[in-house]
Amino acid sequence: MAKPLISDELWSVIEPLLPPEQPKPKGGRPVVSPRAALSGILFVLRSGIPWEMLPQEMGCGSGVTCWRRLRDWQEAGV
Repeated sequence: MAKPLISDELWSVIEPLLPPEQPKPKGGRPVVSPRAALSGILFVLRSGIPWEMLPQEMGCGSGVTCWRRLRDWQEAGV
């Protein structure tokens, strides 16, 4: 099994810094968990691949999902 990109210890430090997810009044697709999105973000940044090439098998959502989450977190001052 591959080593996870974010250990439980690191996640316990990062999680309180992230803004809470806003509920969607109209429903929609299930939200990708913040930990999964962060894993996708770290994978793209460490590997240098384009966002669109993020492997779906990682369970991080699409590259666009991770990119949007990074954008939202940056705008929130994280």
